[in-house]
Amino acid sequence: MNRLFAGVIALCLAAPLAASEIGDDGLHKADWMRDTFKDLQEDFEEANSEGKRLLLIVEQRGCLYCQDMHENTFSDPRVKSMLEDAYFPVQINLHGDTEVIDADGESLTEKQATRRWGVLFTPTMVFLPTELDPSLPVSQQAVAMMPGAFSAGTTFDLLNWVAEERYLDQSEEDFQRYHARMIRERDDGDTR
Repeated sequence: MNRLFAGVIALCLAAPLAASEIGDDGLHKADWMRDTFKDLQEDFEEANSEGKRLLLIVEQRGCLYCQDMHENTFSDPRVKSMLEDAYFPVQINLHGDTEVIDADGESLTEKQATRRWGVLFTPTMVFLPTELDPSLPVSQQAVAMMPGAFSAGTTFDLLNWVAEERYLDQSEEDFQRYHARMIRERDDGDTR
């Protein structure tokens, strides 16, 4: 009996754990994501009222890179803390039919909006400015876009670079130089 019990425990420990649950739309649902009506002007106002930055995260069903980001990057304590404390993350489905009201007030489906914004890869993180121009779509206002899956260190550095508004003055240190400096300062040569 003890061997059977030990075998069951060993199997349970060997099974991989999911970083976040999967919703009915096939996308990962992290507890730090905001469930909104996807009216980006309203989302922007709510983010501002909380002292946070609006961040759009575009994903799609079955995306292995999205899964990797949820399991290995977004779950990193440094990244998760930044997402919770400094950002207002709204998930957008690359192929979704849910209505999105773009920053300029145009009503589109998620798939029309992501095409309009030029999003080609998932995941893609779209960082909005601290002041929104109601006459321009998201694509013309984004201060940074991160297309693809990146390590926790790279993502953490980008979250900080945007939060610190370093994109406003790139005369000396654009993101890549900032990221390289952060790696040197961590003194580990590792982007994770």
